[in-house]
Amino acid sequence: MRTIIRVVCWMLLATCGGVWADDWPCFMGPTHDGVSAETNLVTSWPENGLPLVWKMDVGASYSAPSVVNGAMFLFHRVRDEEVLECLDAVTGARRWKAAYLTDYVDRYGYNGGPRCTALVAGDRVFTFGAAGKLCCFNVKTGAVIWQRQLNEELNVPQNFFGVGSSPLLEGGRLIINAGGPNGAGVVALDCATGKTVWQATDEGASYASPMCATIGGQRFAFVFGRGGLLALDPVDGKVFWRFPFRSKLHESVNAASPVITGDCVFVSASYRTGGALLRCRKDGYDVVWRDEVMSNHWATSILRDGYLYGFNGRHEEGTTLRCVEVATGKLMWEQPKLTRCSMIYANGHFIILTEWGRLMLARLKPQGCEIICSAQVLNPERPSYIAPVLSDGFLYVRNERQLLCFDFRANRKKN
Repeated sequence: MRTIIRVVCWMLLATCGGVWADDWPCFMGPTHDGVSAETNLVTSWPENGLPLVWKMDVGASYSAPSVVNGAMFLFHRVRDEEVLECLDAVTGARRWKAAYLTDYVDRYGYNGGPRCTALVAGDRVFTFGAAGKLCCFNVKTGAVIWQRQLNEELNVPQNFFGVGSSPLLEGGRLIINAGGPNGAGVVALDCATGKTVWQATDEGASYASPMCATIGGQRFAFVFGRGGLLALDPVDGKVFWRFPFRSKLHESVNAASPVITGDCVFVSASYRTGGALLRCRKDGYDVVWRDEVMSNHWATSILRDGYLYGFNGRHEEGTTLRCVEVATGKLMWEQPKLTRCSMIYANGHFIILTEWGRLMLARLKPQGCEIICSAQVLNPERPSYIAPVLSDGFLYVRNERQLLCFDFRANRKKN
């Protein structure tokens, strides 16, 4: 019966008008910045909430789903296995499943599931488990193409919360903030074979994911590691420079990914650290400004039209949503009482998910914050540190135990 309902649901949805479709193939989406190009999406929803297409119980994880060509890739932990499942993104029906054993135990009592988001590229999907197992699977079948036990091979010490920096695919190489000693802080692997192409620095691992950008004709790989920002050549791993940036507290992490704007890169961290904007060149950098005006904990700020929108603060109490002019570091406004949140941007609106499962749609501009609508969508007994995912007009939200799919299209068929 459940399968029949899913098929009927898919047929009904298929008859609806479309939106500008956009895949969500990796952490923070197609452009690695939390921004979707999709249009014709809802600009409000009724009091009874968005149409729920399907929902399912999932295993422990802090990993966002990835969606490509109508297939969802869900990376989570079920009992003593890390599991990658391929689901139909519109119906939730399983297409295939791949799994391997894990004995990872979190040192601070958080769940033992994976933290990194699956990366989908062509006919392959890559996963990086909490204990440092890196795998490459066939997109269509789930067959293992290659795998490596990176933490064991590189003698990586266990980080605070396990492995949590999602790999970045750049020029056929997986760039990984591995955190290994003896020159294995950052490594690049051939995505076809899994073999090491280069490794560089002794930088410890962080929870921020790498970013690449071309500045002044030079391609850069920016890796925001445990102790600061590294600028490397993604081709051979040459280190151009390093910007020390971290909290004075030992029990602290860098978790928000770098934000690129023109020839500048913005980095931010909580734990009384703040943010910094660097103007970059191959032979060094200039600090444009450095201030505690934006202290991102885990959620990366989103850049729109010269302004950063992000959550400032470490703890649930006292965290605020802020707007900061990126060129100057000027605080434009702050919105209190939202708690810690993650968000994405699409169709002129910000889609915000609070730590305790409340979904909000907002207009954020330099002049102020307007919360258009809000609804409790996830069980508030389980935290969510995972940003929403948007693909082909469908919105996916999850916490540690639930995954929900909503129809987010403006022109969906009315009953």
